[in-house]
Amino acid sequence: MPVSASVFRAKALHWAARFRLCAYYESNELEYPRGPFTRLLALSDAGDVSPSSLEELRRWLALPSPGPRCGFLTYDVKNEIEDLHSDHFDGLQWPALHFFVPQTWLHWHDNSVEIHGYTAGVLEAILATEVPAATPPAVAAMHPRLAKTDYLAAVEAVRENILDGEVYELNLCQEFYAEQVALDPVSTFLRLNAASPTPFAGFYKWQDRYLLCASPERFLQQQGPQLVSQPIKGTIRRGTTPAEDEQLRAQLLNDEKERAENLMIVDLVRNDLARVAQTGTVRVPELFGLYPFRHVWQMISTVEAQRRPACDLVDILRAAFPMGSMTGAPKIRAMQLIEHYERTRRGLYSGSIGYVWPGGDFDFNVVIRSLQYHAGTGYLSFQVGSAITYDSDPQREYDECLLKARALLDVLGAVVR
Repeated sequence: MPVSASVFRAKALHWAARFRLCAYYESNELEYPRGPFTRLLALSDAGDVSPSSLEELRRWLALPSPGPRCGFLTYDVKNEIEDLHSDHFDGLQWPALHFFVPQTWLHWHDNSVEIHGYTAGVLEAILATEVPAATPPAVAAMHPRLAKTDYLAAVEAVRENILDGEVYELNLCQEFYAEQVALDPVSTFLRLNAASPTPFAGFYKWQDRYLLCASPERFLQQQGPQLVSQPIKGTIRRGTTPAEDEQLRAQLLNDEKERAENLMIVDLVRNDLARVAQTGTVRVPELFGLYPFRHVWQMISTVEAQRRPACDLVDILRAAFPMGSMTGAPKIRAMQLIEHYERTRRGLYSGSIGYVWPGGDFDFNVVIRSLQYHAGTGYLSFQVGSAITYDSDPQREYDECLLKARALLDVLGAVVR
């Protein structure tokens, strides 16, 4: 019996998630400047031979590959790039980075899907996979690692750091978690993706750890010599009527604080890309673009550059990672202060998932609006944050965090407690 395209994708992901390694990149067929993720599903049951450092990644990427390399970079890759560290609690225990060559991968096009690699029996196995009935996860509450009063005090302390000239802006994040959770990762991801469709969504399985990602943000894309980064800074809720929605859009567009946040990060990204770009090629074709998502309006800018021929992916990562939208500026001092004020290692949050094609082109997102789940222990976590400037109001920043958490809480059926 024929199945719809959405049912086939659900069957394919449920089937692929049985394997040891699984990566799925979802565009939701959304319009986005420079295009969204390519819809791609990759899997492997091979032993874990991933590079464990950026220099190993450079050598590994130089080896021939018949298909895409899929992988992730956690926020802690910063510790290899700069003299930094983190001693905070870590309930997920991801490796710093992970990449793999899939044994089988599915590549979607407008009206078709190609199956590559080990293809014998794959289509039949996917079609025979049962999609379990959609039942809400049994997660009653998510608990803050940082109490609200401590978060508000941290915002005030960051404002003092800004007044003292240590940073111009700092992205302050907080974790919400639950323990001993039994969760179906694939069903939960599909619920999240339906509730909050985004252009850079993804699902990643490494052993018994899972990332369920509904990200609207691109970190870096390379197409030929062109590099593109699209930082997001500026968020406001959607309206309940067309008139209110337009009023809120205009409010965000004309919000001087949000525009200042966005401009500071655009300048940081321009400086980062200039380190690997041909002289004079860094440009900003769109500043303060406003884009609607299911729950929020986002202010998105686009920065482009022409890569110097001698620079490879690792050079680019060393210049631009972590993404400025998740650190603040100047970047190194911001990351030091992040370690001081936050209480949880970010793990894959503020990191990136993406893919590298055999010819060298790549696309990586910013891991935000995401659940992280350790099936072996039942530890479930998400983090949210906002950019703190001197004009920040602590309560407004806290409310922005909860706005960004809304879709995650709705999907879990949970409240913050």
